[in-house]
Amino acid sequence: MGGDFAPQVTVEGAHAALAHLSPGTTLVLFGDRSALAAADRWGVLDDPRVETVHTAEVIAMGDHPVKAFAQKSDSSIVVGFRHLCSGDIAGFASAGSTGAMMVGCMQAVGQIEGVIRPAIATALRTVRGSDVLLLDVGLNADCKPEVLAQYGTIGSIYARTTLGIERPRVALLNIGEEPEKGNLLTKATFPLMEQCGAAGAYDFVGNIEGKHLLSGEVADVVVCDGFSGNTLLKTIEGFHRILQLQGVEGTFMEGLNYERVGGTPVLGINSTVIIGHGCSSVLAVTNMIRLTERAARTDMVSQFKQAFNH
Repeated sequence: MGGDFAPQVTVEGAHAALAHLSPGTTLVLFGDRSALAAADRWGVLDDPRVETVHTAEVIAMGDHPVKAFAQKSDSSIVVGFRHLCSGDIAGFASAGSTGAMMVGCMQAVGQIEGVIRPAIATALRTVRGSDVLLLDVGLNADCKPEVLAQYGTIGSIYARTTLGIERPRVALLNIGEEPEKGNLLTKATFPLMEQCGAAGAYDFVGNIEGKHLLSGEVADVVVCDGFSGNTLLKTIEGFHRILQLQGVEGTFMEGLNYERVGGTPVLGINSTVIIGHGCSSVLAVTNMIRLTERAARTDMVSQFKQAFNH
């Protein structure tokens, strides 16, 4: 029930996603059954691969996330997290209140022991047609060097298990390629990531400048603080929108479309959670569902636990 255009785009997105899901996957929709039925022009709710769980409340975008999560116990987000924590579903996705989703991630699901701070990540398409994973893109505006060094491990595991990159190259976003370049944070982070690389935690390839991010030549995973990552991501999204309005088309252009990605995974927590844009379209919801299935079918979480629980 979350998102600017729910439940219509949710139901239509579910309809489109069913054609791409594995035969053994069940899609569970949480929401008001009458509202879902009114939006269903495709017979989605009658599909044997689809289940519905009735919820009577909705956490609105303007609600205080912590209060709403505590008070609206019959909302689609809260009930969804309840099912996730009980093991009734393997992954949970929503385009609803980001704040409420993060409350669920931290309070209900919980972060993996040993992870200092979880991150949210997004995959961008490079000019080579490959993906580059950027994290953090907004969860932690301020980070310590130890957090960024851990993001290298988190990003590398996700890139390998979910994006299918066999040996991800991990880089640190900076204003220059030399180790001594950057601000206090990146200067302190570089030697920690070097140590992680030497210890075999991940393949650290050094600093990367923003101009090389989408080239696909330098790195598969790019680590940064949430402030820098979110600024960079929103700049790319804005640039894509401007070019789109000017009629610029092409494979690379389409690769920058947020709808292609579908949502941002919350990494470093004890289950699979994907957060979508509040303005998610049918295409975005479709890809959000597909990403959730792909991530839930990997051993990503167990590999996170293995990496940090020692």
